[in-house]
Amino acid sequence: MLKEIAIFGSDNGITTADCLNNIMPVLEPHGMNILLHENLAKTFNKGSYRTFKNIYNENIKPDLILSVGGDGTFLETVLQVRDSGIPIAGVNAGRMGFLANIHDDIAGSLEKIIRREYTLIDRHLIELVEPFGVMGSSNVALNDITIQKADLNMIRVKVFVDDLYLNTYWSDGLIISTATGSTAYNMSTGGPILSPADKSIIISPLSPHTLSVRPIVLPGNSCLRMEVEGRSPEYLVTCDFRSVRLPFFRELVISQAGYTIKTINVEGQDFFSTLRNKLMWGADRRN
Repeated sequence: MLKEIAIFGSDNGITTADCLNNIMPVLEPHGMNILLHENLAKTFNKGSYRTFKNIYNENIKPDLILSVGGDGTFLETVLQVRDSGIPIAGVNAGRMGFLANIHDDIAGSLEKIIRREYTLIDRHLIELVEPFGVMGSSNVALNDITIQKADLNMIRVKVFVDDLYLNTYWSDGLIISTATGSTAYNMSTGGPILSPADKSIIISPLSPHTLSVRPIVLPGNSCLRMEVEGRSPEYLVTCDFRSVRLPFFRELVISQAGYTIKTINVEGQDFFSTLRNKLMWGADRRN
C-alpha cells in the first residue's frame, strides 16, 4: 500500500476542483499522507493538507505524484520530479490526454494505484545541452525541443548527427521530438507516432521550403548539433512549455537526457487504447 501521495496541478478551474472532489474521497480512507501543491491549496482547502511548492527542491519523496490537469500540467509535473525516480500518474482534467490518461473511472483507477496494481513506463527525455542553462535550472523536455522563427522570415538550420552532416533545412523551424512527444506537435506536422517506451529521436521540419524534406527517426543515443541562421536578429527555442529567444550563430546541441521519467500505466488506460479513443481509430463514420 502507498504511504504518501503528492498531488500537483497548475489549474485552479472548476474542472480541476471537480477532479479533486473525486480524488480525495478515494485517498483519505486509506490513511495515507496527502501532499497538495500550493496552487491547488488556494482553492481546495477542505482539509489540513501539507502543501509544497516543488517536491524536488524541497527534497520531498512521496511514493508517487498525481498530476491533475491536462498534458500541459503533466509536462510541468516532470520538473517537480526530475531525476528523483518518483512515478507520475496523470488524471485528466484537460482535453487531449495522451499523458494524463486517467479519465474514465477515476476512483477505480486510483484504487488500483493504491494497491500498486499498475505497470511503469520509462519515458526518455531529451536535453538542450548547449547553450547550458538558458531554460533555467533544467533544460530537459519530455515532449520536444523546437527551433522556430521569431518573425515572418524563415530560418536555415544546418544539422549534424554525431558530427555527420545530415541536412540544411530552410523552413519555419524544426521539432526535435521524443517518443512521448510524437503524439504532440510532431503528430500535427505529419510526423510518425512512436510507442512511448521507444528511445528514438524524431526530427520533423516545420513548413519546409523543399517539398521532398520529410521527418526522420534517429537512434536515441544520437547527439544533434545545429547551426541556425536567418535574416532576423534572433530565433525561438522551446523546451516543452518553456521558451527563450536566442541570437543567431549560436550553436545548439541536443541529446538524450541522462535519466528517464517513470509514468504509471493502469490496466485499460494503456497507450494503444488512448490512441484509439483520442484519434478515433477504427470509428466507422460511413453510416
